[in-house]
Amino acid sequence: MKVLVDTSIWSLALRRREHAQNPEAEELVRLIASHVVEIIGPIRQEVLSGVRESAQFERLETCLDAFVDLTLTAEDYVTAAKFYNLCRAKGIQGSNTDFLICAVAVRHDLSVFTTDGYFPHFAKCLPIVLHEVRRPAEQSAVACGLPPAAEP
Repeated sequence: MKVLVDTSIWSLALRRREHAQNPEAEELVRLIASHVVEIIGPIRQEVLSGVRESAQFERLETCLDAFVDLTLTAEDYVTAAKFYNLCRAKGIQGSNTDFLICAVAVRHDLSVFTTDGYFPHFAKCLPIVLHEVRRPAEQSAVACGLPPAAEP
């Protein structure tokens, strides 16, 4: 399954100094090497927004240039609004971009890789799949052709 990588993960991997010790950043590297990473324009914009130094902005822009944005359609925006309304009716709030991410993920059958704490709440009422960081034992098992361990 391909993976729509959210701003929080890109930020951990590309903007923060502690990325070397971060399992999410390591997972992103693995996903990139597996050619399963997807991005949309609003995520690209969020990653690049607020960067103070032009050299850092250019470095981030160059890194992200390797990924082509999925095309957004009117259907994605309508679905995002439906998702917003559905979650809101259940007391779950999120941003317009969050629900657009969910809509695109559903339409393209993508999992969502994020550290945003709202997404597990969205997953309770929306048909989204959240990508989780593989533990080292799982990575070894998968490399040997074995299925990943089931969650307890």
